[in-house]
Amino acid sequence: MSLWSAAEAAKATGGQAIGDWQASGISIDTRSLQPGDLFVALTAARDGHDFVAQALEKGAAAALVAYRPEGVAEDAPLLLVADVMAALTALGAAGRARAKARVIAVTGSVGKTSTKEMLRVMLSDFGAVQAAEASFNNHWGVPVTLARLHPETEFAVIEIGMNHPGEIAPLAHLARPHVAMITTIAPAHLEAFDSIDGIAEEKASIFNGLARDAHAIYPSDLATSPILAAAAEASGATCLPFGKTAPEIRLHDMAQTEHALVMRAQIGQLRLAVRLANAGAHFGTNALGCLAVAQALGCDLARAALALGRWQPPSGRGLREKIMLDPVEDLSFTLIDDAFNANPASLEAALEMLATMTPARDDGGAGGRRIAILGDMLELGPDEVAMHRALAELPAMRAVDLVHCVGPRMAALHAALPHRKRGRQVAQAEDLAQIAHLLVAPGDIVLVKGSKSSFVSRVVDGLRNLEAASPAGEDV
Repeated sequence: MSLWSAAEAAKATGGQAIGDWQASGISIDTRSLQPGDLFVALTAARDGHDFVAQALEKGAAAALVAYRPEGVAEDAPLLLVADVMAALTALGAAGRARAKARVIAVTGSVGKTSTKEMLRVMLSDFGAVQAAEASFNNHWGVPVTLARLHPETEFAVIEIGMNHPGEIAPLAHLARPHVAMITTIAPAHLEAFDSIDGIAEEKASIFNGLARDAHAIYPSDLATSPILAAAAEASGATCLPFGKTAPEIRLHDMAQTEHALVMRAQIGQLRLAVRLANAGAHFGTNALGCLAVAQALGCDLARAALALGRWQPPSGRGLREKIMLDPVEDLSFTLIDDAFNANPASLEAALEMLATMTPARDDGGAGGRRIAILGDMLELGPDEVAMHRALAELPAMRAVDLVHCVGPRMAALHAALPHRKRGRQVAQAEDLAQIAHLLVAPGDIVLVKGSKSSFVSRVVDGLRNLEAASPAGEDV
């Protein structure tokens, strides 16, 4: 199915099309490029023009370029533009303008990607859904998502992120969402902001780009909620706060069990329950926000609540796995992969979930520990050391048997822990990944969490590699 013809793309970008091609998708990376994609030669760590020939060899329909790279034939299918990034933004704007989909935009300090995936699952019960790939939430990710929208799509879920002031509003104006949701405001990216109020103001700027007759959804229970409410009201949108104190979309209660989170919500006169398998409490408020989106879109709320029950945390964001050490003896440990992101709020929630879980023990009551492998929380600003040290005082930490710490910031936590809880303290994640076999024993429950750039995902890989192969011919 054609997404962009040469003529359509040239008109959208003001560029010059070479060849009469039809593109069925958009790609910025030759490693994930599919035949028929329009390859966009962005300049980031590497110049995308260096990969144009490779993209065309892999079956790209054409390449969006600022010049014809060396080695690319004169008659090669191209879209020549003055500036590739500006052209991609224009293509995204054109994709949004022709889309018939209801657009939902999500931002927040924590939970953007997980909430986006919740919405993808929930809304698929009500129509055709497209959502941002991975964490495509920045100045190029949002235009790519918009440029990929198909005419038949009924719901589009856009993720919008930021690292510095002034980044969200332009992307919100580009997406022009019918519904905008803020998941929460927490200490993250404080290196670029004077205070958490500054973060709230930046996140709230998503409401500046709302379409007409739109809905603004935001948490009601935060110290910064008045900032969010003021921005929502100023936008002229219908305001839908959610949380324990919200008037219409209210969290009634949550129960954390070993295998699921059960959240009950009161929406108007309707009482709803959502069961999220293998999820911690921090996902409950995200699910409540998704129900607010369903309310804004006029979806059947009972059906939406049931649909949310099909969602599970993905890899890197709370995925729970059983790692078999010995399939013959049925020896295993539980791995919680939450290695993609971390800040004080999300780490506290993850530890609370770990505290509710019961490690397996043998007949003699031995074995089975709650273990946390924690990497540095980044971009927290001048108080980062104190924030890491304060983790030792969290109530959930009392239930953790052993804590391994990765990075110079987590060294502050390691020093603040009681000696009996201190595991290994290393400078780099690779130092633990190489000795993964020494970190776990049968029956353990192991949480791995840290900011993405702490690379604790390498420890996750090391732990997964301990998985024993099933003996030939046996089904275990």
